[in-house]
Amino acid sequence: MPASSPRVLWKGAISFGLVHIPVALYSATQDGSIDFDWLDKRTMDHVGYKRINKKTGKEIAREHIVRGVEWEDGQYVVLTDQEIADAYPRTLQTIEIERFVPADGIPFIHLDRPYYTAPIQRGAKVYALLREALVRTGRIGVARVVIQTKEHLAALVPAGPGLVLNLLRWGADIRAWDGLPLPDADARKAGVNDRELKMAEQLVEDMSGEWNPEDYEDRFRDRIMALVERKAEAGQAKDVAKLEPQEQASSGAKILDLTELLQRSLRGGKGRAAASDDEDDDGEQDEAGGTPKRGASKRAAKAPAKRAAAKPAPARKAAPRRKAA
Repeated sequence: MPASSPRVLWKGAISFGLVHIPVALYSATQDGSIDFDWLDKRTMDHVGYKRINKKTGKEIAREHIVRGVEWEDGQYVVLTDQEIADAYPRTLQTIEIERFVPADGIPFIHLDRPYYTAPIQRGAKVYALLREALVRTGRIGVARVVIQTKEHLAALVPAGPGLVLNLLRWGADIRAWDGLPLPDADARKAGVNDRELKMAEQLVEDMSGEWNPEDYEDRFRDRIMALVERKAEAGQAKDVAKLEPQEQASSGAKILDLTELLQRSLRGGKGRAAASDDEDDDGEQDEAGGTPKRGASKRAAKAPAKRAAAKPAPARKAAPRRKAA
C-alpha cells in the first residue's frame, strides 16, 4: 500500500522573544504494538467498555457519575464539570519557549513523547534560523504547549533538517530514588574491585557500536502478525463492520512569523505582550521582513477579545490528576 500523507495534529507557532514561527505538529512515532479489539463472537460486532460500579458490579447511568480526586486515604473531593472546565489552561496555540538550556541538560527520564514540527504559512526562513541557532549554540528550547486542553512541558530539539518537539514529564511526576534497594554510589563501598571493573569496561567496549534502530525489532509483533497472515491466507479472516470515523480537531488560528522582531527581542522586548503592541503599531506582515498589510492593526486589536470569549473545552475531556502519594 502507498504511504499516506502525514496528518497534521496541531497548528500554532513557536514563540521566543518577539518571534513567532508558524508550524504544524506531526506524530514522530507510531504504535507498533498489536491492537486486540473486543468483538462479539456471535455477531462480530465491536464490544465497548461499560460503566460498572466496582462495588456492586452493576452498570450505572452516565448522569450518576461524578469526578473526584483522592485527598487522603479513602477521602475524595468531588469537582463539578464547571470547576474542571475553569481550570483548563488558556492557550493561543503557541509553543512558548521559556528558556534555552544545554542540549544534554535534560535527563532521559523526563522524555515522554516526540512530535515533528514543520513550518507553515511561509515560516520556513525563521524556522531554519532557529534550527541553526540551536545547533550552533548547542542548546534546546524548554517550552510550554497546550495540546487537546492539556498543558505540557516540552523540549524543542534540532534534529537533522527539522525541529522535534519532545513532550516532557513534569518534575513532580518523576519519583525519587528514595526507598529503593540500591548499592552504594561509591563502587568500592558497593564491593566492586579494580579487576572486576576493568573486565566490565572491556566487555562494554567489545559490545559497543553505533546506534541503528533497524537492528532492533518487536519480535512479539512479528510473530503475531505472521500468525495472523497464515490464518488469513487459510480463509479464517472474518468481516467486521467498520466504525464511523471521528471528527478531527479543527486547526488553530493563523499565526504570523516576524523575523524583524529578533532585533527588538535583543533590545529587551518581553514576550507576547510586547509582540502584540508591536503588531498593533506596525500592522500585519505578509511574511518575514515583509510589508505590513493595511487594516491589520484593527484585526489585531480585536483578536484577544475573541480568544478570551472562547468557550472552554467540554469538561468530559478532563483527566484530573491524582494526588501524588
